Amino acid sequence: MFSSVLIANRGEIAVRVARACRELGVRTVAVASTEDRGSAVTRLADTTVQIGPAPARRSYLNAAAVIQSALQTGAEAVHPGYGFLSEDADFAEACAESGLVFIGPPADVMRRLGDKSTARAAMAEAGLPLLPGAVEPVRDLAEARRLADEVGLPLIIKAVAGGGGRGMRIVASMDDLDAAYRETTANALTLFGDGRVYMERYLAGARHVEIQVLCDGHGNGVHLGERDCSVQRRHQKLIEETPAPGLPRELTERMAAAAIDAALAAGYVGAGTFEFLVAPDGGFYFMEVNCRIQVEHPVTEAVTGIDLVQEQLRIAAGERLAFTQAGVRPRGAAIECRINAEDPARAFAPTPGSLEEFSPPSGPFVRVDTHAHPGYRIPAAYDSLLAKLVVWGPDRDAALVRMRAALAEFTVTGRGVHTTIGFLDSVLADRRFQEASHDTGFLASFTG
Repeated sequence: MFSSVLIANRGEIAVRVARACRELGVRTVAVASTEDRGSAVTRLADTTVQIGPAPARRSYLNAAAVIQSALQTGAEAVHPGYGFLSEDADFAEACAESGLVFIGPPADVMRRLGDKSTARAAMAEAGLPLLPGAVEPVRDLAEARRLADEVGLPLIIKAVAGGGGRGMRIVASMDDLDAAYRETTANALTLFGDGRVYMERYLAGARHVEIQVLCDGHGNGVHLGERDCSVQRRHQKLIEETPAPGLPRELTERMAAAAIDAALAAGYVGAGTFEFLVAPDGGFYFMEVNCRIQVEHPVTEAVTGIDLVQEQLRIAAGERLAFTQAGVRPRGAAIECRINAEDPARAFAPTPGSLEEFSPPSGPFVRVDTHAHPGYRIPAAYDSLLAKLVVWGPDRDAALVRMRAALAEFTVTGRGVHTTIGFLDSVLADRRFQEASHDTGFLASFTG
């Protein structure tokens, strides 16, 4: 095991990694922008390096500064969390060249699977089903028009380098295609520095289901079951749960087996997530691979009892998986709600400000991952995620009751600060969610 790990992130995931390291007896180095001076992770870490000013591009996205901080403090490895540099193959390669272990898949694997175009080609070769569309990036508008004629409508245009629900556009009419193509390529270039896009058939009424995998560097791999992430606003996940409700076990087991086979075929190492769309008729189609820990990983931990972040650390340190597929025994049901500092009444506009009260729920089988506290100032410079509320129950009905009770107990106040707590409770109370008849288009027609 490593003696020291630098945490190249902020917020709740940085706190999560710091706690995992502490339990393993690993010294931690936190990096913090001037905006995050005195943040929760800086109080938990053994050492803190001020890495730059508030803008992420000058701090958390400054790969050279992160690597220099690790070298100066004697860190042996870098944990990137999620977001920021977590899926940057060039950063992973730079870590290796500097003698640091990047806690994630090898750079070449990340480069192949992180690029959605090459990932689709690799997964098609591995036997995973894809929606009709382009495997290679669409070169120009003329090709986009030809492909639209072949694939049919509706279709979706996606940025090759996209992620986090950004860089995609649904096209329902040929009259909208030209503008949608130009807008998506321009936005992709602005957001990701890469204007390439691909196109595929848009699957209406689909469920978004992902498979968690763990693979070590010795050719061993397991899956830890599925998560349903169908409650989304503009492709951003709000509620996640496991097991996926209303889907046959035989279907999710086939998806999981296909994901782990594909991961091993690709030479994947570490924790990763294979994301699929499940059609109303039970067909499933590969979307993308997330080469990092996911925001929603706690629901998998709740039902399996496996600490995914500690497994990341062990795998990166060269250890073999200590369990086989037969040793993974999920039990019960778990749900996660993302508590964001946003105002649902104003199109979910972020609401930065200082917290006067921050009183999270507690009790049996209730977990809150957060970096917030009374007096915490929510910055405008970063993501609006305040906390992740996770509950476990012996079955889905019990977990739903526990989650609604926990949401009712969660108190957050501050001048100008709004949260999604009430909105999330109204989603959980909706008949379609209760019956698990919802899909990825659910919130588009949700009235609360």
